[in-house]
Amino acid sequence: MTRTVEVVITYLEQKERPVLPTPPRPLCKVALLRAEKPPTHFYRYLYNAIGKPYNWVSRRHLSDEALAKIIHDPDVYIYVLYVNGAPAGMAEVDLRERKTAELKFFGLAPEFHGRGLGRYFLANVIDLAWALGPERLRLETCTLDHPAALPLYQKLGFVPVDQRKGLVELIED
Repeated sequence: MTRTVEVVITYLEQKERPVLPTPPRPLCKVALLRAEKPPTHFYRYLYNAIGKPYNWVSRRHLSDEALAKIIHDPDVYIYVLYVNGAPAGMAEVDLRERKTAELKFFGLAPEFHGRGLGRYFLANVIDLAWALGPERLRLETCTLDHPAALPLYQKLGFVPVDQRKGLVELIED
């Protein structure tokens, strides 16, 4: 039986590239790479490792074919943050609506929280997204996300533009 919970969804956007100080590079070895047409099993690994604690569910029930159609689209950009050679975070920027880039997913695996990686990763993803030439960058977050997510988005220049209540399916093992 599927359970759902009511959440508050906050919609945020940037209408211009923010001018922010460059966040300090983490002390550990980091690499940020675009995963071009990643295998669906790799994408699912990242999606589940990073999103499960926050009930990311929208892609969990897609077939491999349906998922590949999205993540292999030339206007969908998947970025992976590696820390000491291991995948630590992922971001997905969707530019299929030509004028609007949407940060569909962004996060770090739980074992990489609290190390200053989120700010560094997000600042770089914002720069990469704006380099694609959109007129605005938007994202949404909800009350199931990490408590530091919304404040971090706002510190890096996102402005709330709407807030709504919604229902989210809870992940059950």
